[in-house]
Amino acid sequence: MEAKGYIDHFIYRSPDKTYGVMVFVSDGEEITCVGSFVDVDEGDTLIIEGDMTEHPVYGEQIKVSSYKISVPDDTESMERYLGSGAIKGIGETMARRIVKKFGADTFRIIEDEPERLAEIKGISEKKARDIAIQLADKREMRDAFVFMSGYGITGNMSVRIYEKYGAQVYRILKENPYKLADDIEGIGFKTADEIAARVGISVDSDYRIRSGILYVLLEASADGHSFLPKEELLTKCVQLLGVQKDNVALQMDNLMVERKLIYRGENEVYASSFFYEEQAIAVMLKELNLQVSDTSDKALLERIKKIEQKRDIELDDLQRKAAAASAKNGVVIITGGPGTGKTTTINTIIEYYAEEQMEILLAAPTGRAAKRMKEATGYEAYTIHRLLGVGGGLSDDNTDRARIHFEKNSDNPLEADAIIIDEMSMVDMHLFAALLKAILPGTHLILVGDSSQLPSVGPGQVLHDLIESGVFTTITLQRIFRQAQQSDIVMNAHKIKDGNQIKMDNKSRDFFFLKRDNADVIYKHMIELIRDKLPGYVEASSSDIQVLTPMKRGPLGAQTLNAVLQRYLNPADEHKKEYVHGDRVIRVGDRVMQIHNNYQAEWEICGKYGIAVEKGLGVFNGDMGVVKEINTAMKELVVEFDEGRRVTYPFSDLDDLEHAYAITIHKSQGSEYPAVILPLLGGPRMLLNRNLLYTAVTRAQKCVVILGNKETVDTMIENEEQLRRYTGLRTRITEVMSAD
Repeated sequence: MEAKGYIDHFIYRSPDKTYGVMVFVSDGEEITCVGSFVDVDEGDTLIIEGDMTEHPVYGEQIKVSSYKISVPDDTESMERYLGSGAIKGIGETMARRIVKKFGADTFRIIEDEPERLAEIKGISEKKARDIAIQLADKREMRDAFVFMSGYGITGNMSVRIYEKYGAQVYRILKENPYKLADDIEGIGFKTADEIAARVGISVDSDYRIRSGILYVLLEASADGHSFLPKEELLTKCVQLLGVQKDNVALQMDNLMVERKLIYRGENEVYASSFFYEEQAIAVMLKELNLQVSDTSDKALLERIKKIEQKRDIELDDLQRKAAAASAKNGVVIITGGPGTGKTTTINTIIEYYAEEQMEILLAAPTGRAAKRMKEATGYEAYTIHRLLGVGGGLSDDNTDRARIHFEKNSDNPLEADAIIIDEMSMVDMHLFAALLKAILPGTHLILVGDSSQLPSVGPGQVLHDLIESGVFTTITLQRIFRQAQQSDIVMNAHKIKDGNQIKMDNKSRDFFFLKRDNADVIYKHMIELIRDKLPGYVEASSSDIQVLTPMKRGPLGAQTLNAVLQRYLNPADEHKKEYVHGDRVIRVGDRVMQIHNNYQAEWEICGKYGIAVEKGLGVFNGDMGVVKEINTAMKELVVEFDEGRRVTYPFSDLDDLEHAYAITIHKSQGSEYPAVILPLLGGPRMLLNRNLLYTAVTRAQKCVVILGNKETVDTMIENEEQLRRYTGLRTRITEVMSAD
């Protein structure tokens, strides 16, 4: 249906003013309309198209599919528009005077002879010019939005495009819509490519090929790579773009001339930002890798033994070596598997620094890891993002990295004599670069982690490359301490890491294997374990028990498992609000996980009576929480994350959340759970490897239960293959260190 009328008022409008519920008056009748309304205000005259629907709460309403802004064509509409507040400086009374004076000629007078507005009492010549400028600006913006809508660009996207380019939008869209992917956050190659197809840009356009090359490299970074081999990049670009290989090679060379690509050797092709970031990391590490103390080794060991006596502990030689190195050197890496005494070593190092009256900072990549670090050391520990003072909104491109802003940097460094980072295997190259920028030379930087864990979710394999460079003092703790030897979780983890088969005879107190050969049977026993058997056994609630799986899809993939587990662990209830988003139902009480870094998300921790006692920015990939509230009228829900941080999500942002009753093993990095359930019943070989199984087992504190078949477990232990990451940090470090 089509209707012409004006906006009386908005019942609801999203914060970015791209979605709204409005009361629309057409032929004297009020109609509720819902839809995406960009740059319209109360009083505007519209021609709308849409379908009449029946809302269960609000009754009949029009779901608007498209609209056109119409210039008011009668004096009543003109008066209503001018008095609506759309033009600053004109209220209802002034609007009435203007229209009474100029009648149906009002808009022509404002546009062509604005000085005549000064004939009206209360309007100066300056104010008259300002009114004319506002009306002209709104018309220009509306014309641009109409132009963009012709190419399928609507809503918030058109607002951002117009804010960036203004009147240049016409030329840019016609000549090179791929510029949008370079300049505007949230518009990637695929969106620009769709616009280009509507504009009529040729598939072998130079602009298209260049943008596609950079897009392929950006997508590769999502898989952990900092570069791609030349032939692999060429192949992926040909597949994406459907053009000749020679055309791609030519544009790669052109991008290299423009310094947007960097070639290293004959084979490595970097997006320039990634190459320069690797190089910057290497340079900053060189500046930090100093001998900070000239205390003799003998004196250091004597000090460390006194700390052992004071704390009533006994370190092994490698732990003492790690503590001594941390007292003496600028950069030290301490690695080792579970039960090898990393925490005891950290506590000894902290004690030494404290005796020296040094300022110490502790941090880890995730909230859970930071909390665990605090509990183990007794010192406050932060996420790296909070340590650096995360902010957002400084983006000129569409990567997570570019949207982030840290308060702490080279101009405002961290005030510390020593910084200890735990779970270093999780730290990607972007976060590590930001951390190093905030550390002054002369500061002790101690990096602690398990090099056998999976690499970071983000690009790079920082801990691995630092160790493999051979440049930094690295101590690998090897002895499994007696207390840890009593845990089959620890002992089996080491066997898995070494490629040895494990016993699965269920004679263990903390490591169990239940042979099951059918996915439906596994679902049943998984629910029994979570709901009935494991909570009492590990002295935890069922919500603390985590299902980990190697894959996203398939009968035992995270997506299917979440649907099954939600049905039984948080079933539909008339007292629980829920919201259908795509093919998912999100319900109050659901366990969810943030799957993208959002540096601009606001969180707050509420105290008594719901009053906010702390506020901050940033929700990060891997953060887990619980849905606490769903407000369908406001179209938003509230998730509570670790430490009581509450974040409000508009329904439009729900793609940032996934259910987390079951998560992939990769997403579990840095977390520990009282009990872990592993459903293992076959799958792609690359996802059934030793590294993945080792990471999953080491996530459990008190109990591991494997549901599936022994053959899959044996296959994972035997399979050393991992998805290779193309990174050059190791090479950059050796290049920088040998540059003298």
